Parts: sequence; C-alpha cells; structure tokens
Amino acid sequence: MTPRLLGISLLSAAVGVALALTASAAAAAPRVLVAEFDNDVNPVTQDFLQDTMARAVQDGYDAVVIEMDTPGGLGSSMREIVKTMLSLPVPVIVYVAPSGSSADSAGAVIGEAADVLAMAPQTNIGSSTPISATGEELSKDLRKKIVNDAAAYVAELAREHGRNAKAAEAMVREAANYGAREALQKDVIDVVAPTLPALLEQVDGTKTVPKGLVLRTAGAQIERVEMSAWKRALDLLIDPNLVALMLSLGLLGIVVELWNPGLIFPGTVGAISLLVGLYGLQVLPVSVAGALLMLLSAGFFVSELFLPSHGALTLAGAVTFVIGSLMLFDPAGPAYQVSLWTAVAVAGTLSLLIGLGLTKAAAARRRPPEVDALRIVGGEAEVRREGMVLVGGELWQARRADGLPLVPGELMEVQAVGDGLELVVKPTATEAEGVST
Repeated sequence: MTPRLLGISLLSAAVGVALALTASAAAAAPRVLVAEFDNDVNPVTQDFLQDTMARAVQDGYDAVVIEMDTPGGLGSSMREIVKTMLSLPVPVIVYVAPSGSSADSAGAVIGEAADVLAMAPQTNIGSSTPISATGEELSKDLRKKIVNDAAAYVAELAREHGRNAKAAEAMVREAANYGAREALQKDVIDVVAPTLPALLEQVDGTKTVPKGLVLRTAGAQIERVEMSAWKRALDLLIDPNLVALMLSLGLLGIVVELWNPGLIFPGTVGAISLLVGLYGLQVLPVSVAGALLMLLSAGFFVSELFLPSHGALTLAGAVTFVIGSLMLFDPAGPAYQVSLWTAVAVAGTLSLLIGLGLTKAAAARRRPPEVDALRIVGGEAEVRREGMVLVGGELWQARRADGLPLVPGELMEVQAVGDGLELVVKPTATEAEGVST
C-alpha cells in the first residue's frame, strides 16, 4: 500500500470513529420531559400531570419536570398527583417558574412531594392553610381536625425528602409563604435556579431522597408538553359559573320544548346544555343540599308554567336557585364557587323569561279564538265530498237543513252549528236561484 493510500485509509478510519463517537454521545444524551402547569389543581389538570408522568416512564426519559405556577385547587386531586409522584420510578422535579410565579396551597404540597423542589428567583411558595368553601372561618373543632391533617401530611412529605418539616408545617398552620431565597435558606426547597437548563446542570448527579435515584440531567434534551386543546376545553367546562349557566339553559330549553312540542331547537339546545352542566357536576365535588335545592328550583319554575301562581312560584324558584348555586360546589373549596352575581343574573333572567311567557299566554287566553264555530255561521261553505264542507280553509262535517244529499262542488251557506260541531248548511241564494231556473 502506498503512503498516500495509507494516509487516506487512516483519515477515513478517524472520521468514522469520530462520527461513531458523536452518534453514541448523542444517543446517550439524557432526555427530560417538561409539563407546563400554569393552572389550578383539579381533576382535568390531575389527568394531564399523571399522563405526562406515565409517558416519562414509558418512553424512558431520565427525569420529568413539572414547571409550576398555580394558586392551588382541590385537595382530592392534589393527593392523587402526590401518590403518582411518590410511586414514580423516574425522578420528579418541581420547578416553580418563571419569575413571578407561585406554588400556593395545593401547589406547595405537590412541590414537597417532588424528588427535587426548585424555584426561580422572584417566586414564592406556601399559604396552604385550609379554609371553608365559602372563605369563612371554620368551626373550632372542624378547623383543628382539618388543619392537623394537612399539617401532618405536608410535614411528612418534607421530612421524607430531607427538607425542613417545621417550616413546611408552618405553611399550613400559620399560612406561611416564602420567597425563593428564604425558602432555600429555611430548607423548604432544594435549589434556586434562574432557568431550566441551569437547574438541570445544577442538580446533575444528585441522589434523591428517599427514592435513591441519581439524576442525569446535564446537557439534557428538553421536550415540553402542555395541555391539549381538548383538556383545556374540559378545564373550561368545569368552571362553576359556566356549570350553573348550562344547567339553567338546559332547564329553560326543555321547558320551552315541553310547552311548545315540535319546536325542536329549544329542546336540542337544552339537552346539550344540560349534558355539559352535568359533566361539571360529575367532575367537581358537589353538595347534596345544593343539588337538591337546584332540583327544587327547577320544579318551581316548571310548576309556574303549568300552575300559574301570579309569580309566587317563579319567585320561590329564583330564590332557591341562588341559594342552591352558592351551595352547590361547597366541597370543592373557595376556588370553585359560583359567583353571587352570576347566580342572581341567571335566576333573574329565568324569572323574566318565564314571566314574559306567562304574560303572552294570558293575553292569548283573553283574545277570542280566530277560528270559532259560532263565528262561521252565515259564512260560505264549499262541498268537497259527501258529508264534508270547506269553511275558512278547514274541513267540517255537515248536513243539509232540508235533508238532501250534499253534492261536491256546490256552494252552501252555514246556517247553524249542530251537535258535535256538525254544520247545518243550506244552498246559497245563488245556488238556489240556479236550481229554480
């Protein structure tokens, strides 16, 4: 082999080795899945986070990051998310970011369940004290029970992850809230990092507690996921104000269809609206008393249409609707309450529409009927077939006053209305003259 060929061979081999090493390094680069969570904690966002964590395990990601900005939400959904995080074989990092974000209430508890809890500068965490669904002070015994349970829960999560259990417990007992630097100083969190790549570099090689997983995140390929349009739509549909509106539209549409069978459109819109409202009732915790009051309200409104009470039943339905709406989502907490003004507006609109309907119905009753059997006496009737005449566009049974048979095509004059609304007719003057001639 000539020196030139030898040099070319060595160069080719070197290039091949370099390419192989590059491909191997790229293949070995860690991958991190990031869930963008900037919503409240509810059953829809619970599914989103659980699906993301399941995907991280299934697709072999080296870590999953929950990039969080939340005001809190439902305790039941929070606990389901925490259970999933604690059992996940992939490291879970909760990162309160970007700057200006917060992890309040249920969000703080989720953070304490993470293998690594990090915050961006100018963020805060805490304020996890349970309050009543209406925002009022809980009774002494009930408050003690609920607060003790929540405090023990978050303290145990912090302790098991090597963090300050007392400072975490203060987030519940004293509604303590910490900025990023203070939280790091008090050992409530693990890391303060300005960006996600900086965070991944900083925690690389960390052995998590209590799982004992070693993080491989330096130079990781980052893939972000956010809630799909479908889940965002579902999230919108569990808005309590929208649920109350859909239920009222469903009630109104179905009542209108029952009152005027065959219109189709009101019944269709009502059925769809009712199904949308029932979805919200299925997802959110509902007060039985509130649901019964809403049903009673519907009963009052429907009864007014069929048993007019000069507005008494409508007023009772409106008042019951407002009270029921305000109580309906009591178990869901203060973040999921129907606005007082929304409840009043919906009840007022229902009352107004029912009032207008009753007014028109009363006016229609007072008007004389446009087709009155007595008013057709003296009118002209055309014989169509044996025993039937056409009067005013309608067919009537008829007989001649003189007992002769009716001949199709003859013109008759209505002489009287007999028994069973059978018309008594006689030939018109013109017909009579024609016959006599």
